Amino acid sequence: MRAIQISEVKTLKPIEIDEPGAPGPGLALVRTHRMGVCGTDISCYLGKFPFFDFPRIPGHELGVEVLAVGEGVENVTVGDRCSVEPYMNCGTCYPCRRGATNCCQNLKVIGVMMDGGLCESFLVRADKLHPSSRLTYDQLALVETLAIGCHANDRANPQPADHALIIGMGPIGLATLEFAKLTGAKVSVMDMNPARLEFVRKHYAVDHTIQFVGDGSEREQIQQATGGDFYQSVVDATGNRHSMSGALQYVASTGSLVYVGITTDEVVFRHPTLHKPEASIVASRNALPGDFTRIIKLIEMGVIDTVPWITHRTDMDGVLTDFESYTKPETGVIKAVISVT
Repeated sequence: MRAIQISEVKTLKPIEIDEPGAPGPGLALVRTHRMGVCGTDISCYLGKFPFFDFPRIPGHELGVEVLAVGEGVENVTVGDRCSVEPYMNCGTCYPCRRGATNCCQNLKVIGVMMDGGLCESFLVRADKLHPSSRLTYDQLALVETLAIGCHANDRANPQPADHALIIGMGPIGLATLEFAKLTGAKVSVMDMNPARLEFVRKHYAVDHTIQFVGDGSEREQIQQATGGDFYQSVVDATGNRHSMSGALQYVASTGSLVYVGITTDEVVFRHPTLHKPEASIVASRNALPGDFTRIIKLIEMGVIDTVPWITHRTDMDGVLTDFESYTKPETGVIKAVISVT
């Protein structure tokens, strides 16, 4: 069976793997139809993601079809279209017992710590499948990205009429924006890339778009946008250590800064920048099962429109040559989707 593997840094390799067997108890056999390419896949490809080992079959943003189910499976049936919740938690460790399955001590994320969905079919825990009879495979492949943003926004917890800032308008920043807007907060976004800010202005009603140029002008724009109050919640979705180190300066007194982007570098700031406003720093990791259920309903209801997101498409042959371009900002990728079968 055909699959594609990230075999080493900046190298995609077509491989043949064994066909999966029949699903055992609690498992399902699924066919991959769509795989979304996200920042994690890019970081893995570039050798920058801390939880990734080579070689690995990527693919955790997936729209799949159920081919067979094992004994005891009741939440999905053959033929169901599903999004995959890729976080394989143990269910018994301290965070799992507290309901924090997203940061299980023994967590294995498919496509990152174990082989993922860039193959024709694979076995997966059936409880990690979220079906929808109405969503397309494209839409289902975007649910996981949206779930990351949903959880990050919940961690930031902006309230109606709060000033909220999201830094970095890649897919995770956009996903966070979707949910920040639903809270009634006054949302600003910031990015270095003017094309991404133009994308936001075209497709989203936000209060302010701020281009970061590093000369201090962004801070002046923030003061104007918030009447000098700054932001009660700031979400940094860049994964860039310079941005993450500087983001505290935008937080209002008693406000919070949420890191949803991840870096292997040190994040550095002077303690008074945190202490003076009595700010909180919060991490946001992965997502929770309820986020997937909520997002599927919101897309079905038309509250979230995923159509503008997909800017690039390829297939199993094309991805071998196209993937490198997705690492370059000038390509203009918001979300690339791979047609697998």
